[in-house]
Amino acid sequence: MGEEGTEGTVHLLCLAASSGVPLFCRSSRGGAPARQQLPFSVIGSLNGVHMFGQNLEVQLSSARTEDTIVVWKSFHDSITLIVLSSEEGTSELRLERLLQMVFGAMVLLVGLEELTNIRNVERLKKELRASYRLIDSFLGDSELIGDLTQCVDCVVPPEGSLLQEALSGFAEAAGTAFVSLVVSGRVVTATESWWRLGMPEAVLIPWLVRSLPPQAARDYPVYLPHGSPTVPHRLLTLTLLPDLELCLLCGPRPPLSQLDAQLLDRWWQPLLDLLRTCLPLGPRALPAGFPLHTDILGLLLLHLELKRCLFTVEPSRDKEPSPEHRRRLLRSFYTLVTATHFPPEPGQPEKVEAAAHRAQVPRACYLVSGAEEQGTGWRLVALQLGPRRLLLLLSAQSPTYGLRGLATHTLHALTPLL
Repeated sequence: MGEEGTEGTVHLLCLAASSGVPLFCRSSRGGAPARQQLPFSVIGSLNGVHMFGQNLEVQLSSARTEDTIVVWKSFHDSITLIVLSSEEGTSELRLERLLQMVFGAMVLLVGLEELTNIRNVERLKKELRASYRLIDSFLGDSELIGDLTQCVDCVVPPEGSLLQEALSGFAEAAGTAFVSLVVSGRVVTATESWWRLGMPEAVLIPWLVRSLPPQAARDYPVYLPHGSPTVPHRLLTLTLLPDLELCLLCGPRPPLSQLDAQLLDRWWQPLLDLLRTCLPLGPRALPAGFPLHTDILGLLLLHLELKRCLFTVEPSRDKEPSPEHRRRLLRSFYTLVTATHFPPEPGQPEKVEAAAHRAQVPRACYLVSGAEEQGTGWRLVALQLGPRRLLLLLSAQSPTYGLRGLATHTLHALTPLL
């Protein structure tokens, strides 16, 4: 199994479908933003072959060369997105979901009307610049995984009931039902209405907040790609502690000035020590002292119906591989098991052949790297029970015969959390 994100280049192209005019091109190399741009002749050829297929009623969705994967996707017959990736171990599933998230980001910040009814290409280009920072975060190496899983990155706080009670009281005082507490792009707790947000905005809004420069407060216009793609809402953010922010979705009211220090102090000052304990949860996801087997190097737990996930590579940080390497391994393993082993996730289109063989789908699978007797490499195991799917990255000392038992025990321990 290749390691997604290992040195390589990603080019993302956005074009007006009718004219083929490029709207923007974003690139990354080795997981970091890059200035490298594709020649216009290459852009024209990639768009031309896609349009040629459409004229013959042939849908060109992807292609492979010796070292590069290309994926095309059109949205509303108005916008064409093309992504080329030479990253080792990347997959069509990863790139298809990348394009979905990119278009969602464009709608979030520009609105669907501007994208489906292009009146002035130059003006649209300028408006789309507001989405570059968010889009670039999808192209680089991120500590989050919601872009791939299409589930909201969450953490499990200590004393979650106290935070939930304070959040509900604050939401009522602020006059909006849509409020969440976010640490480093991950949702700590949220109101019931916030959890009912559709995809992709439920994933995109925390990503957007994380991608913006730090500010004490913001009043940011956003569209909801699923819930309100043509009418903007206001996204208000209030910083309680560094990297810990309140996010509110609302209409014309309340004004930002109404959410003053007195209101914040009333609800959050008594919980200041508890809020400080939430700060390390960004990379850790799980409460301090949560019992995990010593062989576990990283985990990804998904609740496929609630569309939430827990993702961490913090356990046993003193062991190899590095956290960045662990994230790449788990991301690659997720794409492998999702594309080839497990049944389609809720909301995903199901292929005919997949439906015909649904009774034969596995509930667990594992992958071993390195020689077990020499204690080298690592172990990856995936297990699905009901709506939950667990992926574990384990050290080489973990015996192959015990992988499923360890995964089952861990899933049962994590079930009350998500």
